[in-house]
Amino acid sequence: MITDPLFYLCAIPAVLLYGIAKGGFGGNIAILSVPLMSLVISPQIAAAILLPILCAMDLIALRTFRGRWDKANLRIIVPASLVGVVLGALTFRVLNEAHIQVMIGAIALLFVLSIWLRRDNPPPKGVSPVRGSFWGMVSGFTSFGIHAGGPPINIYLLPQRMEKTVLMGTIAVFFMVVNLAKVPGYIYLGQFTTSNLLTSLVLLPLAPIGVRMGFWMLQKTNEQVIYKLCYIFLFFTGGKLLYEGVQALMTG
Repeated sequence: MITDPLFYLCAIPAVLLYGIAKGGFGGNIAILSVPLMSLVISPQIAAAILLPILCAMDLIALRTFRGRWDKANLRIIVPASLVGVVLGALTFRVLNEAHIQVMIGAIALLFVLSIWLRRDNPPPKGVSPVRGSFWGMVSGFTSFGIHAGGPPINIYLLPQRMEKTVLMGTIAVFFMVVNLAKVPGYIYLGQFTTSNLLTSLVLLPLAPIGVRMGFWMLQKTNEQVIYKLCYIFLFFTGGKLLYEGVQALMTG
């Protein structure tokens, strides 16, 4: 088990941030958790420690939203995400993490800028098997290695302008399936060491605290504000991923 106090100084806010995101408030802030923990440990170990905690958070979020999700979307994006998870597991040892960061960062930035620079106010988009399958697969793929599945699935779901709890409930169900599907791959790749699992256990009590905080903040916030925050977090998330990916490629 990790005993370094500096690690917990980074890990505790990282876990709480992820919980707040799982509770429905600004889902893309979760992308900060792995980099925050990576200040003191490797990103791979950080991802392995977080995964069991994320699975627990998903179960809490599922109970919190209690059936408030969009089944039509889930029938499309969930199967596609499983394909992405398998691809992520198969390429985990050979794929450069920086390339994933650049790809997702650039897509997220271009998507948000296209929304902000658009002069008209387009009607909400509907459910799309083609777009949903593509972004669901991309989300599963990027989620496997660096827990960065939020931006791709938000690119598909946000333009539909669902009611805020339905949107967050749909995301909660989606990532519950994705995270559980990642577990066999992490076991196979030897990511769940005794030290990692014991550290996850120590941090686990923070899971319900973070989720409840996020759900409380969601209930107290106007729906338009939630969507604006989602786009803002998506923009900064994309910028962060793009910057880190380009920096890694230049120095590597």
